[in-house]
Amino acid sequence: SLSIDTACSSSLVALHHACNSIWNGESPASVVGAVHLLFSPFPYIGFSKASMLSPDGRCMAFDARANGYVRSEGGAVVYLKPLSQAEADGDPIQAVILGTGVNTDGGKPALTVPDYKTQQALLESVYEKSNIDIESLNYLEAHGTGTPVGDPIEARSIGNGIGLKREQPILIGSVKSNIGHLEPASGAAGLMKVILSLKNRAIPASIHLESPNPNIDFDALNLKLASEFTSLENFDGQLIMGVN
Repeated sequence: SLSIDTACSSSLVALHHACNSIWNGESPASVVGAVHLLFSPFPYIGFSKASMLSPDGRCMAFDARANGYVRSEGGAVVYLKPLSQAEADGDPIQAVILGTGVNTDGGKPALTVPDYKTQQALLESVYEKSNIDIESLNYLEAHGTGTPVGDPIEARSIGNGIGLKREQPILIGSVKSNIGHLEPASGAAGLMKVILSLKNRAIPASIHLESPNPNIDFDALNLKLASEFTSLENFDGQLIMGVN
């Protein structure tokens, strides 16, 4: 049993370690769980003083009105095992993980300010090591917190790392617009959205998108916002999606 705390990336870092444990032959299977519950008012006070929370009570990811995030509750658990073993055991396979990766931003102005260069480097390395043609990506679930600082930086990293290396714009969205920010469990929420999107061959709309953030040049970065329900029912081929 291993507890991992890397702030908002905790659940995806846990997933990364669990996958590596299987790929390296350390364990035959892994269980990854993430949960976030709001028991105390004190974090609200701290985050409010830091001007991180939306006064509107809405996560407006990648929208011009983005003014902070909304804290929310939730949890998710995934059971991982090698694909060959899952097939041999007749397990109901929800999705297949092709690759994972983590890195560190290193020196930066503040804890909550991401660094686009290191995010871009991570995206590039994960898809390269996993032998995934980024042109084949159907969708990328962004962190997309709906903050004035974070959204443009993440969009820049996704655009430079993936968007500009494709002919077609990469479709991006954020489950936080729908359910809020689960903080340490937020990555697990994004993972659940992607798994359900793969199973149902459809991408739900990221809501609260009225006008794209003017500080993000979506066309120049070859990005497209998932502002409406997108059916992939007629897509001919294997669906591949990512979680940032």
